Amino acid sequence: MKKTKRPMELGVLSILREETNVFDVIAKYGVATTQLANWNMNLWTPEMAKKVKKDLKSSGVRLAALWTGYSGTVIWDLIDGPDTMGLIPAYTRKKRIADLKKGADFAAAVGAPAIITHCGFIPETPKSPLYMETLDALGEIASYCNDLGIGFWFETGQETPVTLLRTIQDINLPNLGINLDTANIILYGKGNPLDALDVFGPYVRNLHVKDGVYPTDGCKLGHEVAIGKGKVDFKRIIPKLHELGFKGELVIEREISGEQQAKDIMASLKFIGGLVDKLA
Repeated sequence: MKKTKRPMELGVLSILREETNVFDVIAKYGVATTQLANWNMNLWTPEMAKKVKKDLKSSGVRLAALWTGYSGTVIWDLIDGPDTMGLIPAYTRKKRIADLKKGADFAAAVGAPAIITHCGFIPETPKSPLYMETLDALGEIASYCNDLGIGFWFETGQETPVTLLRTIQDINLPNLGINLDTANIILYGKGNPLDALDVFGPYVRNLHVKDGVYPTDGCKLGHEVAIGKGKVDFKRIIPKLHELGFKGELVIEREISGEQQAKDIMASLKFIGGLVDKLA
């Protein structure tokens, strides 16, 4: 019997490594796509771009997007996070704009359709000077990506869904999109991914498929858990994406390491794959 093509493609997140072919690991999970993530600015080189293209070809894996970090300290909490994350802090903004442009050059060189990043705690107040400064910075990067023929996609988390929607509308460039991290909206206490689709659903280009629980301390994030153990309602999110005409990738992300990470990824692929197959 001919296998029915899934309406959404499953993938697994990978981390750029200097010495190994990380895409061989992705292929072993039985998927054919990945987001490639990197926080080491020294790896954005022509030599590494050649290696990535060669490794992609030999492994048979397709690049869904390039996840681009930036230099400087980032503190993952609700107290110091707003002052250290993304393009919000003025003291790191100029350098991080340059970092993200360099990442965009790398993405174009390896054939990635877009870069993704955490833009930070985008201000809720649309007339504040900080919001306007952040908008200018984001617009500069988005325009640079647009000129390269690639997308600039926001990973959800630190901002409320309506603030993210307003930011995209205010920048008003055709290459903007959203990487919906299904857990992050919960971890930061900003809402839930199912309802967020009613706000910004048409802009979602691909996902980090991840689960988590809400914060129970006003200073700390909630925490990630294995898919099916947290508050993300995948049984409703997957059909909702389908209703919205979503055709992007569902990229499994499990932020632990070792054998348990591999086990959780395989279990996640089975669970999410089963939900997607019901749509076919």
